Amino acid sequence: MRDLFRFLHRIRSTLMFIGLMLVSLVLLYNGNAHHRAQAISSSNSVVGTIFSWRKEITDYASLKEVNRKLAEENARWRNRHISTYTPVEGLFARIHDSIFQQEYRVVAAKVVNSTWHKPKNFLTLNKGSRAGIRADMGVIGTNGIVGIVRETTPSFASVISVLSPEIKTSVQLRRTGHFGLLYWDTNDPATASVIDIAKHARVAVGDTVETRGGDGTFPSGITVGVVESVEDQPGNNYHSIIVHLTEDMTSTGFVYAVDDLQRMERDSVQKAHAQ
Repeated sequence: MRDLFRFLHRIRSTLMFIGLMLVSLVLLYNGNAHHRAQAISSSNSVVGTIFSWRKEITDYASLKEVNRKLAEENARWRNRHISTYTPVEGLFARIHDSIFQQEYRVVAAKVVNSTWHKPKNFLTLNKGSRAGIRADMGVIGTNGIVGIVRETTPSFASVISVLSPEIKTSVQLRRTGHFGLLYWDTNDPATASVIDIAKHARVAVGDTVETRGGDGTFPSGITVGVVESVEDQPGNNYHSIIVHLTEDMTSTGFVYAVDDLQRMERDSVQKAHAQ
């Protein structure tokens, strides 16, 4: 306590100056309408700035929850969108109407771990069999395809990334309809190859490559990438095509697992034809 009194005694001149300045400001504020208005305006500006900062901080802190809700809303939208439905033929008579049954169901999930710089890359999702995710389901992002589910636990799913030579996805050129396989052999997380498109097919830089569908993994028409280069090697009957992937595999956050609701029926028909 004695040290405190010594300190206050030492700065008594500064304290007196601050006190007199505060008294003068109060007298100026109470005795002059113009200065009072200026003070109120300045204080409102300061308070408004503080509230704005607080709002930005709270908004930033809630981004995780906002992103989760947006992903779930997008999943509901995708489940209602016409692209997840297929026309029903022969079940009903259609009179000036369109009758559809749902062909795909999507489940929103968050990527909790991923790699993109290894020879074989994987992702881990924060949802699994309890949410309806199972092996061999396709996984798509906001801008393109991400991979294929390899295995699941009740709460998590392991996904083989599109940046892995273990998977070859059926794709086609949107402009011409010629189809081939997407195959990652470039060792570049931004690009992949499209193989098995014959040389007679017209392919140009800038062409859009999309999923072909029908394999029970991805719906048709999902954008995969844009043709970056086309080369024709002597003695090779197929184009050498490099595409720039539209999905950034180095920063994937929320994704959607796609369940083909007609896959079992399609597989049984194809198996019967193969016998």
